[in-house]
Amino acid sequence: MRPLPWPERSRDTQWCLRANNVCANKLARIVFSGISRLGDGIAWYVLMGAMVVFDGRAGLFAAAHLAVTGAIALAMYSVLKRWTRRPRPFASDRRIRAWVAPLDEFSFPSGHTLHAVAFTLVALAHYPMLAWVLVPFAASVGVSRVVLGLHYPSDVLAATAIGSALASVSLWVVPGATLF
Repeated sequence: MRPLPWPERSRDTQWCLRANNVCANKLARIVFSGISRLGDGIAWYVLMGAMVVFDGRAGLFAAAHLAVTGAIALAMYSVLKRWTRRPRPFASDRRIRAWVAPLDEFSFPSGHTLHAVAFTLVALAHYPMLAWVLVPFAASVGVSRVVLGLHYPSDVLAATAIGSALASVSLWVVPGATLF
């Protein structure tokens, strides 16, 4: 299977380059690296554990819903990355620096963002009162991936759409879980 053609110079690259320069500031680099690290799964595992501890059986149901959605998201983005094989920004443009090590070789779509969006929407269906923390966190995860030089803005936007669609299907399939 041949990879999809990706333009080397584009607005996407220019936006990525501008965002990547933010990490020249050490404090910004620490903050965005920390957010990205939490988006590796740590925050979501803690959230699922807290659901079970604080809400018992209902929390277990919500955590299981998140876990299944996460497993499907992992499969989806793995297939998409192998199919599209889009190089990461730092691999395509030497002016863009990877401020942290990537978890895999390819850029499209952002797995961190896909998971953050899907998990946030599913979690909010069960616990809408968490919107004040989960929505800004999910947005920060997406931004961090561009700022750290690991993804183009289009990778993050596509992952947002895919994560939203996945969460919508998940909420449609699972009885008793509705968003707002």
